[in-house]
Amino acid sequence: MSGEEEEAAKTAILENVMMGRQPQDLQLRCTILDQDGDIKTISGKFKKTDLCLEHKLNPRDLRKIDSRVPNLVPTILSRKDCILVNILHIRALIKSDAVLLFDTYGSVDTRLNSVFLYHLEHNLKLRSSSLPYEFRALESILSSVVSALESEMVLTRHLTTGLLSELEDDIDRDKLKRLLHYSRRLSGFRNRAKLVGVALEEVLEQDEDLAAMYMTDKKLGRPRAPSDHEDLEILLETFAKQVEEIENEASTMMGNVQSTQEIVELILDSNRNTLLALDIKVAIITLGVGIGSVGAALFGMNLRSHLEDSPLAFWLVTGTAVAAAATVSMIGLSKLARLRRIGIGSGKFSKKRPGGAWLVPAPLRGWKGIGKDAPRSQ
Repeated sequence: MSGEEEEAAKTAILENVMMGRQPQDLQLRCTILDQDGDIKTISGKFKKTDLCLEHKLNPRDLRKIDSRVPNLVPTILSRKDCILVNILHIRALIKSDAVLLFDTYGSVDTRLNSVFLYHLEHNLKLRSSSLPYEFRALESILSSVVSALESEMVLTRHLTTGLLSELEDDIDRDKLKRLLHYSRRLSGFRNRAKLVGVALEEVLEQDEDLAAMYMTDKKLGRPRAPSDHEDLEILLETFAKQVEEIENEASTMMGNVQSTQEIVELILDSNRNTLLALDIKVAIITLGVGIGSVGAALFGMNLRSHLEDSPLAFWLVTGTAVAAAATVSMIGLSKLARLRRIGIGSGKFSKKRPGGAWLVPAPLRGWKGIGKDAPRSQ
């Protein structure tokens, strides 16, 4: 295939892909709740251009709430007439008199979504609440996010704690694989919780965005000053503290898992060292037996040594061979035992000077009680 034909084939494939994606990418499915908290539209299809014109958004803003676009960083954005929320399983557009919940493609937890929708409807219908419409919607969203994090934390804690208890009794390959899987799961969960906390902290640091989120007051012609956002600040700080607690609990669980992994590694290293020591002991004993068999090899060469007629020659040679084998084996085993012995007295602090004084590091010299003749600093 020539270069022109290859380029034409690539262009045709790209056009087919773009044409196949175009109708899907130009529309979003969402559920709309009106100002009374009633569901107005369920999973309705809307064009992105219509959404941008109706809610005064830029096309790039819709990418934050489009679940088909990979976006792992939670965000809470304040725009002119709405609030854009993209946290975990929730992608929403909040206005002063309506809430748009965009469908999350690939979500399998329908129970969580149903509970969230029920709680959102109930919260929006509350007339006795002192919070405006948009803050009640935001409170329901953050409550659902915290509930999702807590439920996942409870499940992960149950699985991890059970596995750690099992590892205390027995260590096998399958349990170590599960420990690795749970460790990765905990790490991912902690990162998600941390990102949610970072998103809340970023909003709390922007006074202008906090004041702009009072859309009901803005609609009534009473815009807030940049420093007048106490109610919203308290609301966000409450959920930020809850997310921080979940993150700390996940970090604690990660620490327990890492400690268990380190202990398991120490146990496995100890077992491996025991096997290596056994191998060395067998090698030392084999060396001793080999040295003891040298005598038998020498006397087995059919050479005259004038010991054939002695009645004590056999016992003398046998005793010498056994003694040599035992001596070599004992020396080797004793040296191995000294090498394996670990203690404070085996280091450089146990060495003495020729005059009898202990070798003491420079920072410790001059202190009483370290060595009998240790020199003292002036």
